[in-house]
Amino acid sequence: MSAGYQKLIQGPVWLLKQVLVVAFALLVLDVLWGVASRYVLGHQSRWTEELALFLLIWVSMLGAAVVYEEKAHLGVDYFVGKLDAYAQRWASLMVDLIVMVFSLLVLVFGGWVLVVETLRAGQISTALGIPMGYVYMAVPISGVFFVLFGLGHIAATVFKKVEEVEQKG
Repeated sequence: MSAGYQKLIQGPVWLLKQVLVVAFALLVLDVLWGVASRYVLGHQSRWTEELALFLLIWVSMLGAAVVYEEKAHLGVDYFVGKLDAYAQRWASLMVDLIVMVFSLLVLVFGGWVLVVETLRAGQISTALGIPMGYVYMAVPISGVFFVLFGLGHIAATVFKKVEEVEQKG
């Protein structure tokens, strides 16, 4: 990928990773407290399961965006690896375009509608008492990151020199 894009995206990716570390640490501590309170104290705290669920939603959504940016997601390279350099380039473009369109329509727009409607309906979580719209904000926020990272992937693929593509293949 281009040096300019890497420099531009470095800050947001670093910030996302820091948020993920904190959220995952909170998730682990929350689950440990839930287990300890159940088996040591004899009764589980009401809020631990709900908090674990909400943290897992945020960690999953934001983590998926980071993994997509780093191209560390699960992929099926067997068939693409058998293609020539130009076909690999087109396959990469198509995959990134599909991810971007899905992210924009489903995650960003659909997620935003979900957040707005949930907040408008006044849905509150049972144990923690927080508006569910805040929990669901993980969907459109991660969608924005998917779109931004997808744009970077597409730009990198389009502007990649043919020699670089052939050396990889």
